[in-house]
Amino acid sequence: MLTETQISDVWVMFTDFIDKKQLEAAAERYVELLADYGVSDLVLAATTGIDETLDKAIEYYLDEDELDDDEDSDYQELEF
Repeated sequence: MLTETQISDVWVMFTDFIDKKQLEAAAERYVELLADYGVSDLVLAATTGIDETLDKAIEYYLDEDELDDDEDSDYQELEF
């Protein structure tokens, strides 16, 4: 599993090669990819503080994930 340092190192290394107009979208996709590969929310949260664009993408992802969890908790299965 990737650590916070590895995640930020990979991001910082590739930001020099990403078109600045696409940086925000790339950060969001990077965070989604990390989550898809099993990086926990705690590790993602601990990764913040290295790059502002990556921080925003992580915060956005964690906020969306929290909203999804809230919606799931409101769901009640009906018994017949």
